[in-house]
Amino acid sequence: MPTKISSQGECIFCQKTFSKASLTRHLHTHMAEKVMSNKPGKSFHVKIENDPRWGSSPYFLHLWVDGNTSLNKIDILLRQIWLECCGHMSAFNYPQQKQNNPINFMQAIASGKIQLGEHGDIAMNKKASHIFREDLKLKYEYDFGSTTQLQLAVIKEFNIAAGQPIVLLSRNEPLALLCETCGQKPATQLCTVCQDESIFCSACAKKHAKKCEDFADYAAMPVVNSPRMGVCAYEGGSIDIDRD
Repeated sequence: MPTKISSQGECIFCQKTFSKASLTRHLHTHMAEKVMSNKPGKSFHVKIENDPRWGSSPYFLHLWVDGNTSLNKIDILLRQIWLECCGHMSAFNYPQQKQNNPINFMQAIASGKIQLGEHGDIAMNKKASHIFREDLKLKYEYDFGSTTQLQLAVIKEFNIAAGQPIVLLSRNEPLALLCETCGQKPATQLCTVCQDESIFCSACAKKHAKKCEDFADYAAMPVVNSPRMGVCAYEGGSIDIDRD
């Protein structure tokens, strides 16, 4: 799906909208106030977007994760807001450390600083405070067939509790995708088998169905606010539905 469309997100604290590039800095102005008022603890600002190896993407999430929150709860949130379609398996792992410092990575495993699950991924029951640290980047995969690959970047670490296990600080607003046939109306459906003119407004989708048998049969899918749009049987999230 489109990779050059600019995106914006609304700040949970002031309800103002900012560009993707400036949102992180803006959120930290509010987080500085939280440091002065929240209870002591451990929490993390985490930004989630597509794996950058596959290019830039307009989709993003900003989360405030409490240190006592397990990776399993983050996995559940990602499924609910962006990913869940058929109950596929998922995993977090450490691609950066494996590639850049393989010896140090193996030593960390031997010492118990890094604990992996049965298949070499990070155990889902591990708490964020045992895994996260500032500047850490983790890889996340959902569905090992038609895989959606994400990157979790720990932007900042705070010595305060978040108050909730996970706070959704911001999410990209629905993208302004126009119908590729008429070029005027918002796109509402896409065709998973046609490469040219693959997203349509409601009226143009009806016209496309007359010349594409697969569209009427199985290839029609809704346009939704997720990097998994058009993949497998994904039709949208179950939370934050207003922005889906």
